[in-house]
Amino acid sequence: MSSVLQPASTGSEPSRDPSSDPSPAGKYRPVSSHLAIAPPVSVVIPAMNEAENLPYVFKTLPDWVHEVVLVDGNSTDNTVEVARELWPDVKVVEQRGKGKGDALITGFKACTGDIIVMVDADGSADGQEIVSYVSALVSGADFAKGSRFANGGGTDDMTFVRKLGNRALCAVVNRKFGARYTDLCYGYNAFWRHCLDKIDLDCTGFEVETLMNIRVVKAGLKVQEIPSHEYLRIHGVSNLRAVRDGLRVLRVILEERSNRRALRNRTHAPTLASVGSVGSVAPVVPVRGKAS
Repeated sequence: MSSVLQPASTGSEPSRDPSSDPSPAGKYRPVSSHLAIAPPVSVVIPAMNEAENLPYVFKTLPDWVHEVVLVDGNSTDNTVEVARELWPDVKVVEQRGKGKGDALITGFKACTGDIIVMVDADGSADGQEIVSYVSALVSGADFAKGSRFANGGGTDDMTFVRKLGNRALCAVVNRKFGARYTDLCYGYNAFWRHCLDKIDLDCTGFEVETLMNIRVVKAGLKVQEIPSHEYLRIHGVSNLRAVRDGLRVLRVILEERSNRRALRNRTHAPTLASVGSVGSVAPVVPVRGKAS
């Protein structure tokens, strides 16, 4: 993992030996007036029929990001054409499956950056917040998790019922997995690419964010919450269904809890080994009880 912080240049840049520069491009990317980074940053945007919203999304993206990966979910409008007009170097990936989880997994595979940021295409996220996520990662975090309910965050797009459901599900995850989250079902996150090898995503729907949040904790990764403000969707209607997707989230929580319990039982199962002749050991078998 390459995590490098440098003061942003304020004039003529001092000469450096390119061979000792950790940046793949041999240059640091200024992300603010006080911070520059070496790791390249990829932004993944899953989109389906979001042509009207993309101008707002791309307008807020920092120009220092390494690449933008747009995962097109078989749009019937001009989503792809608009994206290419707004960001000529955009990498467009066609989604072959269905669902947000499938789109994100497809996008992650196409990324070449060391840091991956996931951003929704409905205009609800402010791309200028990416600097806060990246700063947390280069400062030592493995996973920078957006939170609408951390101090400094907020939301314009959640009904009372959704807030209540999110709070209840978050409490369950915190208790069952030892997390300390203030938000659970939010799609604005960033992480080092190496995290993908440890969380092994395998779901297709909106529950993907919950699965990520659970598995980073189970993997022992360092998580830092980032206060984030969620704005209203600008155009169109969300595919999110509170009850349906809430039940899918609950199912993921229960399955992950069950898998964790099964793994713990296998890990701590007592074993019995009997030694035969020198240099040979009888097979190790679980103790089931007293022999009859």
